[in-house]
Amino acid sequence: MADDEDPCNDCGDPVSDALARTVRLTVDRSQIDSQRLCPECFADWIDRYESEMQPDDHPAVADADADIIVD
Repeated sequence: MADDEDPCNDCGDPVSDALARTVRLTVDRSQIDSQRLCPECFADWIDRYESEMQPDDHPAVADADADIIVD
């Protein structure tokens, strides 16, 4: 494995620096966690984040725009 192909923290597959995405969790300016993810695992992470962060009474983001009135 080349130096620029460290493994994805989720699936473990090697991923080049050009394709890797880093997700950082920071609270009060202190880094709590950092994950290096391949594109597929990053897409899965985004999907999980969106579904877990949705309010219970608004299941879809697209529906939030239905309440906007433009004059």
